[in-house]
Amino acid sequence: MKGIVLAGGSGSRLFPLTRALSKQLLPIYDKPMIFYPLSTLMLAGIRDILIVTTPADGPMYRTLLADGASWGISLTYAEQRQPDGVAQALVIGRDFLAGDSCCLILGDNLIYGDGLSEMMGRAIARPAGATIFAYRVVNPERYGVVTFGRDGRAIDLAEKPRAPRSDWAVIGLYFYDGSACARAARLKPSPRGELEITDLNADYLRDDALAVEKLGRGYAWFDTGTHESLLEAAEFVHTLEKRTGQKIGCLEEIAFRKGLIDAAALRQLAALYSKSDDGRYLERLAEEGPNA
Repeated sequence: MKGIVLAGGSGSRLFPLTRALSKQLLPIYDKPMIFYPLSTLMLAGIRDILIVTTPADGPMYRTLLADGASWGISLTYAEQRQPDGVAQALVIGRDFLAGDSCCLILGDNLIYGDGLSEMMGRAIARPAGATIFAYRVVNPERYGVVTFGRDGRAIDLAEKPRAPRSDWAVIGLYFYDGSACARAARLKPSPRGELEITDLNADYLRDDALAVEKLGRGYAWFDTGTHESLLEAAEFVHTLEKRTGQKIGCLEEIAFRKGLIDAAALRQLAALYSKSDDGRYLERLAEEGPNA
């Protein structure tokens, strides 16, 4: 399975912060925003990843992430010239995927919770179809919404409905089989001129090929597209890291614990951050070992 991170768009809801800088490069506490979705893909065991971003922002992502070899992964890049919808990432990534199944994640999503890796593992293990993830919110009219029947199965999907039938929002984490690119290419633009990811998911639902994983109590999800949610996410990460002494979204740690890099490589990365807490954290990990 391959991964796609969509890190495009203008970030207009975050102006003036994003007038000169890509939204997904903004910090969430102590790391660039894009580290969090990348960490989610790595926790799912995905190592071959495409970053889809704008022509103007591409060089900055290459400077920050390079080819991913430092973390034992492979990163390639593609351009989304216009923000024409989330589902367009699958059209852009058609050659990269080459018929493989994939996980598409939005570059501004932070997802946290014990058991997430197991849920993603179930999604990867499904031989066909799509798996989406849902999270209960107080303002579902701002999101794509999934409605469930009495048997707990999804029966309807709606994009930013004025009168939501459900308070379960569909978050920006999607697992698709090899038919996703062809399905996305057949979509017609919505009234706002975009290839809607909700329409793609609805296509799977009509074929009775859509599974939904619910993120219940004990999970946190942040769509960091507004100033308020950006601050809330940073406060969440800061609080957890301060109280537990463990990092969230630390690509170096995930790579080390998954055996993608060894202790020597981890110490080399720690040396890059020798004047920050991150360097000391990585040095400690190297001393303790990957299973500590």
